[in-house]
Amino acid sequence: MEQVLLLNATFEPLKVIDWKRAIRLLTLGKVEVLEEYDRDIHSVTFAIKLPAVLRLFRYVRYRKKHIKFSRANIYARDNFKCQYCGRRFESQDLTFDHVVPKRYGGKTEWTNIVTSCYMCNGKKGARPLKEAGFNLLKKPIKPDWVPFLMITIGVRPVPESWRDYMYWNLELKDS
Repeated sequence: MEQVLLLNATFEPLKVIDWKRAIRLLTLGKVEVLEEYDRDIHSVTFAIKLPAVLRLFRYVRYRKKHIKFSRANIYARDNFKCQYCGRRFESQDLTFDHVVPKRYGGKTEWTNIVTSCYMCNGKKGARPLKEAGFNLLKKPIKPDWVPFLMITIGVRPVPESWRDYMYWNLELKDS
């Protein structure tokens, strides 16, 4: 079944939820449907269109400091680019690397882990950047944005019904 984009009351993307949770929120009267898929959900007493985009009636504050440290969120933060060679890859062709190797006291945390392709990771090995002759494209930081929406974009195609509600990092040009 399809996934559903959940927006805050201010129309900001909050998270992607499964269709069952979307139906629960809808029946509890906590959301409004902005977009629908072409599929129907049937129960014994009623049938409704499967929601694609929902908006909460009440504003929900989320804490930015609780961003989960995960491989997928590291890839999203680094835009699925190897931070050494700058090439973009699919998630299955990426790994992560400790900028300061563990044997030199490097920790597994946001500020010491970067996305790396397998080739660059193998060349760098467990050596410091200078010794390996590598430079970083950008300094690794803890993101202050919610990276899971970027993961959705990077891993699978975004449903057409979500496109008007997503923020795109594109420059608009006059035609």
